[in-house]
Amino acid sequence: MFSHIMIGSNDVARSKAFYDAIMKVLNYNEGVVDEKGRCMYFTPTGVLGLTKPIDGEEASHGNGMTIGFLADSPEIVNEWHRIGLANGGVSIEQPPGVRGTGERQLYLAYLRDPDGNKICTTHFLPSDVAL
Repeated sequence: MFSHIMIGSNDVARSKAFYDAIMKVLNYNEGVVDEKGRCMYFTPTGVLGLTKPIDGEEASHGNGMTIGFLADSPEIVNEWHRIGLANGGVSIEQPPGVRGTGERQLYLAYLRDPDGNKICTTHFLPSDVAL
């Protein structure tokens, strides 16, 4: 559905270090910095970019915005959260764990990145998981 997501950063090098660490947990390569100073994470299905805002204003997080990454297991979600905290992220909301109602159960973890952007990692649990 999405071709790319761009995240504003006031310090692309700092953000790259943070995202390199958490994206490695999800089996993605380090970001590539282009000639404009943007950092890009390329996948077969889309691109995540880190950039200073082109209007010259300070980057700020979007109120109500969350960027979610898929994880293959609850253990990877936990490791993503731990690595994020160790690299300048801030834990928000509840600790990593099961959320959802009825048949749709998710294992989630939330962080704010070094620029305050809200990100999460999600693992979709099978419908027969007991809570």
